[in-house]
Amino acid sequence: IASDGQVLVQFARIVAKHCLDERCSAELLCAAEQTLTVSSQLGIVARVKAVTAESKSSAELLVSNAQNLLRAAVHVLKAAEAACIKGLRQPLPDSEEAEVAAFCAQWRKTLLRHRARESLTCARDELGLRKTRARAEPTLTALVQEQAPQTESTRKHPKPVKGDTVMDRHL
Repeated sequence: IASDGQVLVQFARIVAKHCLDERCSAELLCAAEQTLTVSSQLGIVARVKAVTAESKSSAELLVSNAQNLLRAAVHVLKAAEAACIKGLRQPLPDSEEAEVAAFCAQWRKTLLRHRARESLTCARDELGLRKTRARAEPTLTALVQEQAPQTESTRKHPKPVKGDTVMDRHL
């Protein structure tokens, strides 16, 4: 889990680097640094827990750190969504950054298509105003979850292999 947090940080840094909006980029970098800190803490706590005797307090600390990492990851993904909506600069072709940009562009296209469909087909009240959405908008978090099915091999071998890219590691 801790190493996945570090992969997410790498993803966030790439998105921030190519974001057209400076505020979104700064927010994303801040969220990435927080995630990196929590991820490192979780790794340390997990290593300490592995070599110490079973203790309820160490287990609680491990769970607490994992929950903090989850919250930080959600913050990174929401900041990445904002950056993607504002727009990304085109990275160099055939690079890891191009893969990340394509992933973000795919999500953005899905979001815009969803919003267009909702605006054309949603029910309206007596004043002609759109009623609240029946279906939730697609999120970057959902797209990441679709791209990352948990298999036995990904749980056993979470460490990146040399030559892997951020997108190969399924965020």
